[in-house]
Amino acid sequence: MMSKKFVVSSSPHLRSPDSIRSIMIDVLIALFPVVLMSVLLFGYRALITIILSALAAMATEALALRRGNFFGDGSAAVTGLLLALTLPVAPPWWLVIIGAVSAIVVGKLVYGGTGCNIFNPALVGRAILVISWGSHMAGDVWLCPEPYAFTADLVTSATPLATGQAPLLDLFLGTVPGALGETSALAILIGAFWLFYKGHICWRIPGSFIGVVFLLGLTQGGITAGLWHVLAGGVMLGAFFMATDMVTSPYTPAGKVIYGAGCGLITMVIRLFGNYPEGVTFAILLMNALTPLIDNYTVPKKFGEVKRNHA
Repeated sequence: MMSKKFVVSSSPHLRSPDSIRSIMIDVLIALFPVVLMSVLLFGYRALITIILSALAAMATEALALRRGNFFGDGSAAVTGLLLALTLPVAPPWWLVIIGAVSAIVVGKLVYGGTGCNIFNPALVGRAILVISWGSHMAGDVWLCPEPYAFTADLVTSATPLATGQAPLLDLFLGTVPGALGETSALAILIGAFWLFYKGHICWRIPGSFIGVVFLLGLTQGGITAGLWHVLAGGVMLGAFFMATDMVTSPYTPAGKVIYGAGCGLITMVIRLFGNYPEGVTFAILLMNALTPLIDNYTVPKKFGEVKRNHA
């Protein structure tokens, strides 16, 4: 009978029905409205970019880890998909592959793989592309959407962040030039609702991120300017799908608020005073680097802990 006794390991004794694979599948489901909207707006070119990025990311991880399961835990597919959603509609094929490979190798594998990376892998891939091949990631590389015209010829135009002009309704629906996943706030909100429903994200990071962007946007022209800065560019995608990455964001409640607010602050500083029209990528990466420090200084006191009397 002694052999049948339970063997109890050290605390904490936490159990969850969620696995990495199930969480990644939920993220893919949440991203589906964004992917669908990008294809409806930009046609087959968007679909090619998305598929190429996701396949390149999964193939890179499968080859590096020498495993036969191509999908794996799903994290590579999420990384490749998120990277694609930060790219122009029709970048060169080699650019997409380099970005996906860089995201997996430089952004994740060099740190030890899933759960060990310091920075968001998809944003690492995008940052490398922006720094190395900026001409393919900025300027007049943005195609104007042509809703529901899958094979239509598209023309290039500057993004709202570059021109400073775009109706709020167009920004909300996504009928503006921009990266695949940065155009439709409506699609992003639908996907974010699924993540909230499944309990994978909470309000603190996206709320403080968007809140700071809105408040600083108010200084540029009132409520309309505040909403414009929230809806334009990559704030919505970054706040709900990038900054909330479980591995690279703080785990304490206060830390999440500080982290999100920092992302919003740096984003607006880059937008208003930097050389790049958009600052979401570098804002999140910089706050990723500060995550261990934020966690260290926001750990709540232990239950029953009292201050030491130095008298």
